[in-house]
Amino acid sequence: MNSTSSTGTGGHAGNGAPVDAVVVGSGPNGLAAAAVLAREGLSVHVIEGHPQIGGGTRTEELTVPGLLHDVCSAVHPFGVASPLFLDLLLEEHGLEWGFAEVDVAHPLDGGRAGILRRSIVETAAGLGVDGRSWKRTFGPLTAKAPELAGDVLGPLVGIPSHPLTLARFGISAFQPATLLAKRWKEPETRALFAGIAAHVYRPLSQPVTASAGMMFIAMGHTYGWPVAKGGSRAVTDALASLLAAHGGTVETSRVISSLDELPPHRVALFDVGPHAFARIAGERLPARIRKAYEGYRYGPAAFKVDLAVEGGVPWTNEQVARAGTVHMGGTIEEVAANEAALHQGRMPDRPFVLVAQQYLADPQRSVGDVHPIWSYAHVPAGWEGDATEAILDQFERFAPGTRERVVGRSTSSTAEMESYNPNYVGGDVATGANDPLQVLFRPRMTLHPYDTGIPGTYLCSSATPPGAGIHGMCGAHAAARALKHLRS
Repeated sequence: MNSTSSTGTGGHAGNGAPVDAVVVGSGPNGLAAAAVLAREGLSVHVIEGHPQIGGGTRTEELTVPGLLHDVCSAVHPFGVASPLFLDLLLEEHGLEWGFAEVDVAHPLDGGRAGILRRSIVETAAGLGVDGRSWKRTFGPLTAKAPELAGDVLGPLVGIPSHPLTLARFGISAFQPATLLAKRWKEPETRALFAGIAAHVYRPLSQPVTASAGMMFIAMGHTYGWPVAKGGSRAVTDALASLLAAHGGTVETSRVISSLDELPPHRVALFDVGPHAFARIAGERLPARIRKAYEGYRYGPAAFKVDLAVEGGVPWTNEQVARAGTVHMGGTIEEVAANEAALHQGRMPDRPFVLVAQQYLADPQRSVGDVHPIWSYAHVPAGWEGDATEAILDQFERFAPGTRERVVGRSTSSTAEMESYNPNYVGGDVATGANDPLQVLFRPRMTLHPYDTGIPGTYLCSSATPPGAGIHGMCGAHAAARALKHLRS
């Protein structure tokens, strides 16, 4: 049930004829770049090595027939906030967002839970004595979220469009998540923030780790944490539809291993990681840039378990049962300790687990009373073990009786995650370590992070700013550089 793709039988590149732009890789960034260029009237051809397009936005029947599971990316707070997606009017090409009643839940032992709703007022009301501080922390950011999204979803080196808003964000964002969380008293509030901050895949005691939690929460209070109706493949389908409407073509099952294998073109964009591009470019890549690309660092990994659960997960807390996203990690102290362990190469006994119950916002994913449950655990980079039982143990901790309801399951190890998408080196679905220096200068130290040093050739993968997430902005910024080159 993956997204289908059109092959290069029409258009410009199927017979080797020249095109204005060739894009290698059909993840959301590659397709976004292709759509931007095609909309400008350029002839565009996309080449994908996998039989199906989509990269991190594919949807398949992984457990039982008819049950729709997102293979990687599942919930899209930055997708609904993406300036590019808003500009492209993807709803005209079938993309529709669905919202659960509760956006995010973080259960604790004993049936307690921290709850994030789109309404900051309702969220604060549920946080007891921390409610006023929560509104004081996130109210100003929420009010400026559209401005903040425009600056944060781009290169961090440069002149921001809204410097005062970004500066106000930066004062708190540069703190360690564990330090920022000290402003709250309740374990539920502190755990809720820690679970959201843990998306950064860094030890939460390190500087800048508060930034992910703050951005995700501000976007959530403004736009919500939606899913794409019909599965994340709907994002792929919408971008592919827009590309086709402007004459672009897509070719699948063709792996590019050298620049010499590309059809004649004026510009080329690569939705691949820096290591892969260094291999593809070979000796044509300047030596200093090759060294930087080969030194690009990857971080901890994901071990994924998809479940088919009859009757849904029996959460102890009823609000968790209504949440589209659930973070299973225990207290902030436990989450912080486990994230630190990953960076020491140790697998925690109780790993941090992300869970998505997309069917709550998109019932068509279910089959009768059998529902798809998406989950993955944070594990060390390239970890070769099996986290299935550790993940199920976390379910049992907060939802006793889950195992008895499972009627089908599918697992993906770190190696299988990389096999599914070669950009996930060592199983790193964030496509790069989020240490402060690399976040600021990714994929190398330069004012033009999409440029490869080869004229007319650009990187547009999640290894470029603003990094991982289904927002298409890496592709949009790379396409802007390509357009500037073509018009110079």
